[in-house]
Amino acid sequence: MNDTIFSYIREQETAFLKEVEIVEGYFWNFKKHIRRCFLYKSSQFEEKNEDRNLRPFKNIVRGILDVRYRTEGFDVKDIELYVNDPAIYYKSFLIKKFHEDWAPQAKIDTLIDDIVESSSDYGGALVKNTNEARPEVVDLQTIAFCSQHNILARPIGIKHFMSPDELREMGSMGWGTKGATISIEDLIVLTKDNQTKNNGDIEIYEVHGILPEKWLEGDSKKGVKQIQIIAYYKKADGNEQGVTLFKSKNSKEIFKFISPDPIFNRALGWGCIEALFESQVWTNFSEIQMMEMLAAASKILYKSTDPQFKTRNNLAGVLQQEVFTLQEGKDIAQLDTAPRNMVVFENAVRKWQEQAQYIESSNEAVLGQSPSAGTPFKLFEAQQIEGKGTHYYRQGKYAVFVDELYRDWILSHLSKEITKDSTFLTTLSSDEFQTIADTIVSNRVEKMKVERILNGELIYNDEVEQFKTETRESFLKGGSKRFLKILKDEFKDVPIKVKTNIIGKGKNLALVTDKVVNILRQFIATPEIRQDPEMVKLLNIILESSGLSPLIFGSSRPSQPSQPAQMIQPQNGSTEPLKALAEAKPLMV
Repeated sequence: MNDTIFSYIREQETAFLKEVEIVEGYFWNFKKHIRRCFLYKSSQFEEKNEDRNLRPFKNIVRGILDVRYRTEGFDVKDIELYVNDPAIYYKSFLIKKFHEDWAPQAKIDTLIDDIVESSSDYGGALVKNTNEARPEVVDLQTIAFCSQHNILARPIGIKHFMSPDELREMGSMGWGTKGATISIEDLIVLTKDNQTKNNGDIEIYEVHGILPEKWLEGDSKKGVKQIQIIAYYKKADGNEQGVTLFKSKNSKEIFKFISPDPIFNRALGWGCIEALFESQVWTNFSEIQMMEMLAAASKILYKSTDPQFKTRNNLAGVLQQEVFTLQEGKDIAQLDTAPRNMVVFENAVRKWQEQAQYIESSNEAVLGQSPSAGTPFKLFEAQQIEGKGTHYYRQGKYAVFVDELYRDWILSHLSKEITKDSTFLTTLSSDEFQTIADTIVSNRVEKMKVERILNGELIYNDEVEQFKTETRESFLKGGSKRFLKILKDEFKDVPIKVKTNIIGKGKNLALVTDKVVNILRQFIATPEIRQDPEMVKLLNIILESSGLSPLIFGSSRPSQPSQPAQMIQPQNGSTEPLKALAEAKPLMV
């Protein structure tokens, strides 16, 4: 019976080593699964790994795994923060820019990477709230016990190996004092023997979940959410003794879990490495067989019908052109050890690699390999786009999960930082630069008009236009990199919302550019279509069908005839207008 937290931990550890039945006839174990995934990723065999003689491990996992890492992850710039209040929505620009500066400092970018890597490796990512801006992605190899059917359904135990110095640092978190039955220094002394076995580290168990209240205080058997930090040491009589370093009630949500490809009734979903288990096993089998054949083929063996020649069966010391004497009618010849079945195993390796790439949507285009000879460029481009479809599907799930992390854990930390008086450097996009330039010009023009009117002066249109031009040019000289300042408490009690926008992330830039160039050619060749309402409708349909917004071309309604449209029209086949367009500066405001 687990009457104490110490016996409970040991019983749960033992039970965690047993397989559980997922469905009838299918048994699975969490720790074995994690170990196998880790070994395959590290090019290690499950058994007799120390024997590598004629046992090559041809790793087909890492290349495909890297595709998932780089394809399914996304950047912190894709996480968009905004003010959820129409009256002050304009402040969303400042929040967005502040977040782009703050998120890398808080290491939110590595948080996303760790979530994607854990899910790809093992089939799930367990994220822990540490009361810091960046939650922690728990290494699933450190799980001492949990439910093997639903990882969040029961208490979770995490096993740490800490050096004495690392353990002392945890004193600032209350370890060794709050609810403790032993001090940190006393534990370090009592675990000296264990430290020697564990390369100088001390085993620490961190347990979260609903446990009997009596394990905190009192005699109630009622379950309450709590955290327990436990360690063990050997007493003088050789028996094990458990001690408490920290314990406390904890009503907060500690863990969140994501599995992009969940499996019914199993704690971990379908990961990339698991998908390649069979391919990796049989690839190694074929490679080992080929190595054994090569080893046999490398030996030079002879046969002879002369019984007297058997005393000279070692030819290692013979000289070049040495003549052997054989009995009349006898012969000597070399044995044929050519590996004639080598091609069979080579084909098997190739087929298993193709199966691995197929099951993980990682064709040669996605892997970055050169296409087969004779493959049309357009076909190769289409294969590259379609090959990433499955990865973008999972990416969408990661985006929803990160949104949840922001809403529940991260935004509270950002809100505290943004209310402080802060100045930071940011880079404005062309659209942002255009918007800010227009706003500044408009404000300064209005201010100039007010001053002229108050001074009793007349205002002329040409003067206003000249002032606009000078103001815009002055602003442009500063470049796209600008310092932004947020005043203290400017965002106090401002409702901040978050959404991760990865809709455009899956677009192929080369394909989009090709579409835009084709539209531009039509505009230049036939500018009159902009004045025909029926043609504009057709143009909008074409743009929307191509995945482009008609608004970016200003084609939602017929435009009025204007001089600039005539200025860029080619005359007599001249390409000067196009050349001027190509040489124009990318930032035009």
